[in-house]
Amino acid sequence: MNEPFSFITETGGVRLDKFVAERCPDLSRTHARRLIDEGFITVNGEPAKPSLKLAAGDDIEVIVPPESPLDLVANDIPLKIIYEDADVLIVDKPAGLPVHPAPGHPDHTLVNAVLHHLPELAAEDSASLRPGIVHRLDMDTSGIIIVARNRTAQAYLSAQFAERTVSKTYLVLVRGRLTPEQGIIDAAIGRDTMNRQRMAISAKGREARTDYRMTRYIGNYTLAEIKPETGRTHQIRVHLAAIGFPVAGDATYGVKVPFLDRQFLHAHRIRFRLPSTGEEAEFESPLPEDLEKALREIPQVS
Repeated sequence: MNEPFSFITETGGVRLDKFVAERCPDLSRTHARRLIDEGFITVNGEPAKPSLKLAAGDDIEVIVPPESPLDLVANDIPLKIIYEDADVLIVDKPAGLPVHPAPGHPDHTLVNAVLHHLPELAAEDSASLRPGIVHRLDMDTSGIIIVARNRTAQAYLSAQFAERTVSKTYLVLVRGRLTPEQGIIDAAIGRDTMNRQRMAISAKGREARTDYRMTRYIGNYTLAEIKPETGRTHQIRVHLAAIGFPVAGDATYGVKVPFLDRQFLHAHRIRFRLPSTGEEAEFESPLPEDLEKALREIPQVS
């Protein structure tokens, strides 16, 4: 699979599929639509529809897979299933497990594990390398993730994410004693112009809002509940670092700490409407043992 590349829109009003086709001469508009539908093209880190009207400052990331795409294989990886019905699978993803195949990890991802559990999913969406995926978690982030079991459910769930009606709550440990104890971080986020692998606060970026609330102080650290109102790439990590309280263990936007082997970021709770009934449902994932252990090992302030 080819490495991703990105564009920042200078003006708004253009359809996503048209914009991509114009910026990528090797792609026809039809090909661009297919890549968008399959999740290879994202807007501000989120899935989108080909008809989406872009706004100035949107960050468009494009991955063009090779003409002979990778064959998805089922890997026998244990899944911790929180809930399952005919339309959705709610999984408690461990840290270290990528969500879908990408450069550097063509298999042994959450998608490959799901295909072992639901082999019919490959037939349901045989052209995609991301069957059933409607949102993402970073590889080193643990917690709740939703998988759609059919295309109708996938469209229903994707619409909720696009309309921002899905409520997500994360448990995050930050370095420092978070003050004020609760608030809203409202700062636009865009691609870091000095390092394309990072995001940054940018006046030319897209709007981003993050609610936070202190849960408890532990030594010189704070355990907090974080609710992102928007879904920008690395939003929680960028916003918390920007106000001086970086996520503990985050080597990209903060610093590593001796009692953690990864960033302390856990998708704790999610609330959305079930495709089967349209009724709102809420699911929770407790902190995994490695993060509970980290809390016990935080040096106490004398």
